[in-house]
Amino acid sequence: MKISYNWLKDYVNLTLEPYQLADRLSLSGLEVEEVQERKFNFPGVVVGRILNVDAHPDADKLKVCLVDIGDEKLTIVCGAPNVASHQTVPVATVGTNLPNGLKIHKSKIRGVASAGMI
Repeated sequence: MKISYNWLKDYVNLTLEPYQLADRLSLSGLEVEEVQERKFNFPGVVVGRILNVDAHPDADKLKVCLVDIGDEKLTIVCGAPNVASHQTVPVATVGTNLPNGLKIHKSKIRGVASAGMI
């Protein structure tokens, strides 16, 4: 069974670091097979807030989103069917290299400029 350290902290007042907790649990008879660290570092990926969503003028399944990323507002064409105003979303800005090798460029998608990826 996998248990999140942060989830456990919601229920128990923990003063031990994850590896120390794993040692103590093992010593008390509960087997801890491993501790996995989940750190994500994606330079260029920021948190954005969708301000407005409009239908794409030339594509039924695309949306044109105005996204506030803090220091600027970006127009991004998005294909997600569940995108909506006031959502907080991850935004890959222009120049970002994603882990799968994709590099984000400014582009025109069906005639509408897109400056990033949601």
